Amino acid sequence: MAEPDEHDIGDDEKAVLDERMVDLLVCPLTKQALTYDEAAHEFISKAAKLAYPVRGGVPILLPSEARSLETEGGPTSKKIS
Repeated sequence: MAEPDEHDIGDDEKAVLDERMVDLLVCPLTKQALTYDEAAHEFISKAAKLAYPVRGGVPILLPSEARSLETEGGPTSKKIS
């Protein structure tokens, strides 16, 4: 069996985030602290009502990649443009 390439990230693989880095991250829009939702693998900005994804252990802090948390039924997968 071939060894997996270091750049291949499986759906089930969970990358570990450096706690020091997590403590430094802020929302790019509000500049307020983010909270990490480990189950959903995303950073939550309560002030901006956005959820930023984490892909391959890298937080994607782009508003265009975030999903809105402002819908009646809770979180949605709609991206903000």
